Amino acid sequence: MTAAELIAMAAFKSNVYSQAFPAFGVERRGAPVQAFVRFDDRKIRLRSQIYEPDYIIVQDITLLKDVNVFAGLKEGGIAVINTEKDVENAPAGVKILKINATKIALDVLGLPIENTTLMGAFAAATGEISLDALKASLNERFAGPLAEKNIRAAETAYNIVKGEM
Repeated sequence: MTAAELIAMAAFKSNVYSQAFPAFGVERRGAPVQAFVRFDDRKIRLRSQIYEPDYIIVQDITLLKDVNVFAGLKEGGIAVINTEKDVENAPAGVKILKINATKIALDVLGLPIENTTLMGAFAAATGEISLDALKASLNERFAGPLAEKNIRAAETAYNIVKGEM
């Protein structure tokens, strides 16, 4: 949810309308959670779940075994996935972007909290949010050294992805 809110905030800082919202099922605590982000150059009036996303971010690779994370992902879409392993069952016409966000987070933050790392990868892969807008959002959300570390994690992933493109 935090990643979705920060992506929406960065989109807003880029002069785009945005909204972020979670989807919780009736599952027990610890079950997979979905969060959605919409952005557009026009006001967003739609308030439903996103059934045909352009992009997905998968923070936990184990979800690929248990959940069809690719359901509805549009042809030409991009999946940013926290892994170095091969990704099976990806639909044809979808770009898979693999990044070891856990390693980056451990190296930079000292904790396996991958959301800001994956947001940097998302920004580089899609161009939907700028790195500067992402940094501004992280500075607004976090304070002092924590903001600096999260920005460094996002920048590291951003630069890795840009280097691969």
